[in-house]
Amino acid sequence: MTGFSQGFDAPAVELPGWRHAYSGKVRDLYEPVDAAPGESETLLVVASDRISAYDFVLETEIPDKGAVLTQLSLWWFAQLQVPHHVVSLDVPEAVAGRAMVCQRLDMYEVECIARGYLTGSGLAEYRESGTVTGIELPEGLVDGSKLDPAIFTPSAKADVGEHDENITFEQMARLIGDTPAQRLRELTLDVYRRAEAIARDRGIILADTKVEFGLDATGRIVLGDEVLTPDSSRFWDAAQYEPGRAQPSFDKQFVRDWLTGPDSGWDRAAGEAPPALPADVVAKTRARYIEAYETLTGQTFSS
Repeated sequence: MTGFSQGFDAPAVELPGWRHAYSGKVRDLYEPVDAAPGESETLLVVASDRISAYDFVLETEIPDKGAVLTQLSLWWFAQLQVPHHVVSLDVPEAVAGRAMVCQRLDMYEVECIARGYLTGSGLAEYRESGTVTGIELPEGLVDGSKLDPAIFTPSAKADVGEHDENITFEQMARLIGDTPAQRLRELTLDVYRRAEAIARDRGIILADTKVEFGLDATGRIVLGDEVLTPDSSRFWDAAQYEPGRAQPSFDKQFVRDWLTGPDSGWDRAAGEAPPALPADVVAKTRARYIEAYETLTGQTFSS
């Protein structure tokens, strides 16, 4: 979280005591006003209600999405008991419930992905080559096949509006060094195994997840960004799980399905921004995010 050079052009909310520094697809970062740009030890991380699909940030927001992501991340940080970047929830009233004061980290420029089930881009690669980021997998796997043990499949971070590129572990090691790469793989798979067991006890399958790590001022590796939310993970209803088909998921699948369906009139290949979402898709998507939060935590969501 040290660089602010590549971001999303989002309108910034004025917050007392904080200066807007950067906006990503769904998050806005602020620095303390009394610190020089790029020099503060902490950042205010605000989760907006923006939603992205197919590398576009949509013009329609999903009410309460930012609060769901923030509160679910906080719940997972408490369950996992691993070093993480949150230092305080003492945030301006205007962003209460959707913001965290976090350590400034020197983030590793890789996405750390653990896959316990074969789907998504991993399935596409497997169908072409029998591998996922260079890892050979058994023959005969289908959409939704369980991978035992789970595998680590990193990707290289892309600019906002571009798609992250899957890379091999060897490529990752060349980017960040052998020792950090090995440690990030260990940490990612440990987070996945622990979270998968917690989710399974609640009737949810954690198919895969993306986490990000950085170094704090002491050189310690710290878990940053969001963690184990519907934006960064695939959660499936265990009762409906059936290998060999696409699984119903607790995420923005309603958005993706509408955009690629006949009603939207959108041509994904044309390169044009998607249209506004209809009210029913917004409502269904909001409900799905809240359902994920309440099923996992056992708590009633309150914005």
